[in-house]
Amino acid sequence: MKILADECVDTQIVDRLRKDGHDVKYVAEMSPGIIDEEVLYLANEEDTLLLTADKDFGELIFRQGLVKRGIVLYRLSGLSSQEKAELISSVINDHGDELLNAFSVITEKAVRIRKV
Repeated sequence: MKILADECVDTQIVDRLRKDGHDVKYVAEMSPGIIDEEVLYLANEEDTLLLTADKDFGELIFRQGLVKRGIVLYRLSGLSSQEKAELISSVINDHGDELLNAFSVITEKAVRIRKV
């Protein structure tokens, strides 16, 4: 799967997803410091799923309709970077196509997928 990892995503998560065989581009490696609208524009231009921990993307999606491929927001405070990487990897591998064209939220206890 093609994924754009926002700058706030832990490096361990990016590494794990790449290890799983996903094509992951990482904002921190490409264009650190760009604003959310530019991140979303890049995801749409590259036709990639956006992975982020920044809940501000919800407004961009639902109020402004600025999503093309889908967004995965994770809310996993309290977990180590390694635990986050394992959980996110599992969700992406298990739910793959369900995450496309959706706003999805990963928490420790659930995965919510809402088509957009």
